[in-house]
Amino acid sequence: MKAKDFDKKFDEGKQDIIDDLDLSTARRANQEQKRINVDFPSWVVESLDREAARVGVTRQSIIKVWLVERLKAESANKPLNGDPASGTH
Repeated sequence: MKAKDFDKKFDEGKQDIIDDLDLSTARRANQEQKRINVDFPSWVVESLDREAARVGVTRQSIIKVWLVERLKAESANKPLNGDPASGTH
């Protein structure tokens, strides 16, 4: 199918276009996974495990969530709640 035909089909909304897509090769921009290794002191790992168990997720999940929260806060140039730099504890 030519791109203009696909666009027309989509724009008209007459038919479902999902069957015209090859979702096996679809990718989200900036979502490629990259493995890294990080060494933490044992007390940090134990604390991560306790917090992960408390909220019912894996250690990896809690690390990802916290890092993403921090990176978003940094990019927005706003402190996290409880961050000493914010003046709140």
